[in-house]
Parts: sequence; C-alpha cells; structure tokens
Amino acid sequence: MSNAATITSVPIEEIKVGMEVSCNLLITDHAVRTFAEISGDKNPIHIDEEYAKKSRFKKRIAHGLMSASLFSNLFGTQLPGEGCVYAAQSLNFKRPVYIGDDVIATATVEKINLDTKRVFFKTVCKVNNKVVIDGHAELFVP
Repeated sequence: MSNAATITSVPIEEIKVGMEVSCNLLITDHAVRTFAEISGDKNPIHIDEEYAKKSRFKKRIAHGLMSASLFSNLFGTQLPGEGCVYAAQSLNFKRPVYIGDDVIATATVEKINLDTKRVFFKTVCKVNNKVVIDGHAELFVP
C-alpha cells in the first residue's frame, strides 16, 4: 500500500474545494485472508477458490470493505490528516475486486463547513480505470 511517508495534517482553513488525495493497494491472497480474520467475514466467496469457481464471479473476490478501508487511510494520513474523525460514509459497490487487482482510492473535497468543522468528500475506488466503489464521506476536522 502506498501512502504518505508520515502523517500529515492540513488545517481546515487551508483545505480547498477540489483538493484531491489518492493511495493504492494491491489485492493479494494474504491481504484477503488477513482481512477475513480481522473482520470475521470468512464467506467462501473470499477465501475458497473451488466455491468461488461456482459463483457468478467465477473466482474469488475481495471483501468490498477492504477496498473501502483505503478511504480511512487517505483521511487519517493525508487529508485532513491527524485527528480527523469520520462522521459518515456512503458506499456504492459497482464491480467486484479480484485477487491481483490494484485498487486506487481517491478522495476529492466537495464542500467545507468552517462553522461545524466538517469537510465533505467524493470518494472513488478504481481498478484499471473502472469505478469499483463510489460514494461520499463527511469528516470532523480538529
């Protein structure tokens, strides 16, 4: 996974509409199995090749929330950064993500409310330039 070398913190007064940050994650067998252990979601569509071959996807797929968790990486380490806290996140799962896919997550500032110290983002995950997840996030900024 690539991300900022250190945690950054952008003061809300310096955040502007249109600012954008990205990171990526190569989906590996190890990562999927680790996510299954952490989340407790051991659905065979994620961890059993024989089961997955009989599914509509024909092979194993990664947990949707595994890709979506990249947004937490972006917000906590890049923009807004240190001390921010999720208020809301909507997610629309558009396509499956497979073992070997490189997921690129991007968050773009849509709106800032200085009075309530909230920043609103458009969130998108892509694989091979195709949207696999989209949605919106709202964060409290210290």
